[in-house]
Amino acid sequence: METLLLMIFCFFGYIVAYHTYGKFLARKIFNLHPNTPVPSNQLYDGIDYVPAKKSVIFGHHFTSIAGTGPIVGPAIGIIYGWAPAVLWIMLGSIFMGAVHDFGSLVVSVRNEGKSISEIADKYINRRVRFIFFAIVFLVLLIVIAIFGVVIAVVFARFPSSVLAVWLQIPIAIALGFAIYKRQFNLLTTTIIAIIAMYAAISFGSILPLTMPTIFNIPPTGVWTIILLAYAWVASTLPVTTLLQPRDYINAWQLFIMMALLAVGVVFVSFADSLPLVAPAFNPSPQGAPPMMPFLFIIIACGAVSGFHSLVATGTSPKQIAKEPDTLFVGFGSMLTEGALAILVIICVAAGIGIAYEISPDSILTGRQAWEHHYSSWSDAAGLGAKLDAVVIGAANIMASLGINASLGATLMGVFIASFAGTTLDTSVRLQRYVVSEMAHTIKFGGLKGRYAATTFATVTAAILAFAAGANGKGAMNLWPLFGTVNQLLAALALLVVTMYLKSQGRGKFWVTLLPCLVMLTLTLWALVYKLCDFWSHSNWMLFVIGGIIFALAVWMTVETFLLLLRPRPTPS
Repeated sequence: METLLLMIFCFFGYIVAYHTYGKFLARKIFNLHPNTPVPSNQLYDGIDYVPAKKSVIFGHHFTSIAGTGPIVGPAIGIIYGWAPAVLWIMLGSIFMGAVHDFGSLVVSVRNEGKSISEIADKYINRRVRFIFFAIVFLVLLIVIAIFGVVIAVVFARFPSSVLAVWLQIPIAIALGFAIYKRQFNLLTTTIIAIIAMYAAISFGSILPLTMPTIFNIPPTGVWTIILLAYAWVASTLPVTTLLQPRDYINAWQLFIMMALLAVGVVFVSFADSLPLVAPAFNPSPQGAPPMMPFLFIIIACGAVSGFHSLVATGTSPKQIAKEPDTLFVGFGSMLTEGALAILVIICVAAGIGIAYEISPDSILTGRQAWEHHYSSWSDAAGLGAKLDAVVIGAANIMASLGINASLGATLMGVFIASFAGTTLDTSVRLQRYVVSEMAHTIKFGGLKGRYAATTFATVTAAILAFAAGANGKGAMNLWPLFGTVNQLLAALALLVVTMYLKSQGRGKFWVTLLPCLVMLTLTLWALVYKLCDFWSHSNWMLFVIGGIIFALAVWMTVETFLLLLRPRPTPS
């Protein structure tokens, strides 16, 4: 029953937060107005700038920011105990993450849908803009290079998900065609698309596919090549052709999955029991980095994540049809992601205790099951271990609804791979914007066009992916830096939104300044810890790159705060 009460409390808290703090920000801080011109109409081009219905753009935005983040982060962050994880997810998502996403989206909508880097140029200075470009390019480079491997790992662990994930592409294209070319009813076409999607999942469950080694390239490397090629195509097509409708149906997949898990929690709680078998507090797990500040770095998506600002100032502002829609899309999607992270916590803190098979003859339950999986940092930190914990817990909970473990694992595998795919699609398109904007700035015409910029984005990611060999895992070399750099980006994005609010002459910029200061403190602290670790292990590449990022971040922060503290000129 305690698990059910935790879920109800968190979900109710999110609803209250949206209708109180979210609407306060919309009305009193950002003054949203339905008649304010928006970029999707002013700059309409049918490719990137296309107005969309609020529900459709919510689906695109949510699946783009979520990816696997709110799954893998909480699945490892719970090693410090479920209580600190839940507190950070709840408070972080409401007062930091939702403010960060919503603020970034509003500011971009009011600046022609431009990126956070371009906005930094306008409200701070050009030097800061170039620092932002460097950090944003690095974050997207790592994300694009790594997500091919992430999806490959999911495909390897859940071969029944492969066919279903690829069949989503023609379903999404058909959905986009029906809505935008034939003006079919959105509700009707959505229902048909969802039925087709679950038919594809059923079909995939009886026809699992495994990628073989091709030309001495391991399966992970082959999938990385295929996925980068797909992302190139998807990112050059008009947004309404594939990206937006695929994200939309994936969002529905998530809503259905969340509903199944929530109903499953209710059933198990009343039919049997669903205790939280994870410890409430476990501040010093074996081999883990210190909880402060690393809990706040490990659990990013679900609480606050810098990557979200790239979507909020990239694809989404170019599709917002009315300014008030930004509240639902920006603030609402972040709270929904927080709700997903809470369900993941329940899966790995309670669901895993229902049954954990370590061999055909040995099944652990209760605290023993949790302690076996989370016996140490090294046992729980790998991608496979994170996915296993969530999938096992979710399948156990859904079993109460009559969904057998095999089908439940397939549903989770398709869900995780699909979300990773939407993040890959969006990241390549975002990197195309970044490259194109920089090419315009330095007047390098060869990379201004969408085909050239997209090629540069995918080729640089491929170079990183295959830098360590044919398995495509080269980006893993930079992965130890990603968490801190991602959270640093969140702090810097909040700093830019703060400068925007100050420029408007509003004294209430504290709503973004306070979370900015918290995130700056935590991420710079974590980055210093990482740099010391890289130095002690003679990892000079990560030490040098991390040191450069630290110096750039401090430089940008000092410049911005000097400007922030400068009094506004008195009107003459």
